[in-house]
Amino acid sequence: MFFRPSFQLTVNCLTRFITGFHRLLQSTMSCLHKSPKRTKSEEQVYQEQCKKAAQENGKRIGLEGDADLEFLLVGGELQKVRSSSWKRSRFYKLQEDCRTLWHESHKTFQSNQTFSIDDIEEVRSGRQSEGLQKHTDSIVEDLCFSIIFKGRRKTLDLMASSAEDASRWVSGLNKVITNMRSLSRQKTSEHWIFNCMRKADKNKDNKMTLKELKHFLHQINIQVDDTYAEMLFTKCDKSNSGSLEGSEIKHFYELLTSREEIDVIYGKYAQTEGLMSAANLLNFLLNEQRESVSMEHALQLIEKYELDETAKQRKHMTKDGFLMYLHQEEGLIFNPAHKEVYQDMSQPLNHYFISSSHNTYLMEDQLKGPSSTEAYIRALMKSCRCVELDCWDGPNGEPVIYHGYTLTSKILFKDVIKAIKEYSFKTSDYPVIISLENHCTVEQQKVMAAHMSSILGDALLKQPLGDQMPTNFPSPEELKGRFLVKGKRLNKLDAAFNNNSAVEDDSVSEEDEAADCKENGQKPKDKKSKIKLAKELSELVVYCKSVHFSGFEHARDSHAFYEMSSFKEGKALSLADTSATAYVHHNMDKLSRIYPAGSRTDSSNYNPVPLWNAGCQIVALNFQTPCKEMDLNQARFLPNGMSGYVLKPDFQRDPSSQFDPKSLQKGPWLRKQRLHVMVISAQQLPKLNKDKCTSIVDPLVRVEIYGVPADVATKETHHIENNGFNPMWNENFQFEVSVPELAMVRFVLEDYDSTSQNDRIGQYCLPFTSLQMGYRHVPLLTKRGDIIPSAGLFVHLMVVDAE
Repeated sequence: MFFRPSFQLTVNCLTRFITGFHRLLQSTMSCLHKSPKRTKSEEQVYQEQCKKAAQENGKRIGLEGDADLEFLLVGGELQKVRSSSWKRSRFYKLQEDCRTLWHESHKTFQSNQTFSIDDIEEVRSGRQSEGLQKHTDSIVEDLCFSIIFKGRRKTLDLMASSAEDASRWVSGLNKVITNMRSLSRQKTSEHWIFNCMRKADKNKDNKMTLKELKHFLHQINIQVDDTYAEMLFTKCDKSNSGSLEGSEIKHFYELLTSREEIDVIYGKYAQTEGLMSAANLLNFLLNEQRESVSMEHALQLIEKYELDETAKQRKHMTKDGFLMYLHQEEGLIFNPAHKEVYQDMSQPLNHYFISSSHNTYLMEDQLKGPSSTEAYIRALMKSCRCVELDCWDGPNGEPVIYHGYTLTSKILFKDVIKAIKEYSFKTSDYPVIISLENHCTVEQQKVMAAHMSSILGDALLKQPLGDQMPTNFPSPEELKGRFLVKGKRLNKLDAAFNNNSAVEDDSVSEEDEAADCKENGQKPKDKKSKIKLAKELSELVVYCKSVHFSGFEHARDSHAFYEMSSFKEGKALSLADTSATAYVHHNMDKLSRIYPAGSRTDSSNYNPVPLWNAGCQIVALNFQTPCKEMDLNQARFLPNGMSGYVLKPDFQRDPSSQFDPKSLQKGPWLRKQRLHVMVISAQQLPKLNKDKCTSIVDPLVRVEIYGVPADVATKETHHIENNGFNPMWNENFQFEVSVPELAMVRFVLEDYDSTSQNDRIGQYCLPFTSLQMGYRHVPLLTKRGDIIPSAGLFVHLMVVDAE
């Protein structure tokens, strides 16, 4: 049969779906589309239909009767703020589908505009956006809020008429966003298919003709020939009426959403009167999923995910409950135990990979792109733990941040520090490194020091921990909630303990990256370029003193543990290639920061993997640029609670280690394993060309391994023509992995094109050590790292020792 995997629903769910389809199709569509002028009685009926639609959808997302949801559905006037002089009153309301915001517009031909709740990154209360801080007074703080969108869509800054209204808008929107995101994948899929059915019902008669069925199949990303569509239609049209309604639509839905591969898996283990008993489920978990669990865990899964109350009372799991389990975190490819901080966080700071950003202030390219505090917020909310500030003299005695010698816009240093203070510890409690590239005069350096001290307060580390000169870094655990400044320092750190703050020379060599910036043609470079350094700024540098790198032997003999170097990507990659073992040992004692070449004016990124292989901790990437390299970075820091810190393998921390990622001599790092991957199917892949009704994807799956050179590999399925809804491959791949602790696995789905480059549909990447075995669903992410709600990949994984 052509139709394959999507998902299964219980009879109750199907009945509820069909009932909801008829009721909501009639009421919601009449609410969302422009209607002819109505009589008074017709208006009453219309309003009642809208109310019923909203109630059903509110119930669907778990907010039935919620006062804040009711407030959003009624809507109200809000002032849209674009500048100090452009502030316009507009009416906003949540539509009856509970997932679309409508607002009036005064643009020609665009009197009504909408955007989806799914497009919102977050809703911020108060003057917490650049626009509101710049264009409004602090006196209206309680009236303001901002809607921050995913991607590059401009922030929507709004003002309510009262603090109470502002609070209710923020509270209501956050409730809807949270509940929409917490919907199970099955419910998300149900909602998605329902919306496609609703759109296909062109004449709004709650029936589906053959023509409308064909339109629906295009909506859900399936191309079928007319003969097959007619066959499917005839099979379901029991009444021979020429249209599907009621139970006929239900039958069509059952045919559409059956997943034959789930039927096979469930049938193999459901050995108790056609159902899966707790013992059967335990057998599946132990033998197929390779989980070390007990009968108690199997019973917990039944209690948690079984939808049928009768089966639940009998300690059985139906096929629907089984599929529900497979769609939850226990059934996903990523080990749920790694979603929390599970590693030892008491090791020295340099024993961890640290999520790090380069040119953090940029939203786009580094020649003429905008600088923004929003870029810092986005990086920090992704648990970035090292941010960069390029500091230059600004007007009115206030330092600014921008990419020097370019047309990038400028932002105030103090505004960036405020944003760092506000957002650093919202997703991770572990320390943030503020990496300064200082181009300021002494006077404005003093201002920088004053701003950091006053804004960051006691969270700013100004002295080494303890009462005596340290010989090693403190741990991330000891530095929780603290800010560390990375930059130049005038004297040795022990001056902090011997009351000797005097310095003979107030000049220091320029930061290596600053010198490289000049070298790339912006300004002639003086090899011996020095800058004056303010004592006040110097004293804020404690554990991250910047020094020039002159070789591993020189660093070992001449540099203290807290003296660290920054390496341009070319230099770092060369060292990782030719002197990997020495680089690994250098990083056992000290921190290393890597940054992209200045020639990357488009803010593209280099491959971070060889640098992680060499034990480099601060591998700084351009977070604003969606690319494979950022996918790998997101994967590297996915485990350990997304804390921004991941403990390096023991062989990158043990002084006796002779690990070389290229030669791979025998050692504790060599744990050869064989990964078996079966790419089974995918579900509900998004259409890439939504404006073209006949555009259907031809998906293929590529499985990639990253790690030490010997482990790097890629294998690819064939493409499936004209089916993005439920393609099935059933293809097997095998990979040899020598150093699993440094390996990562990436799944990429692409739309095949024989005449041009394939378009990416979605991807997911994770560390090899975070894989779960057995039958697993793989979530899919957009190029910017946002989850695609209803889409997914279904695979089977097995890892065995290769020797």
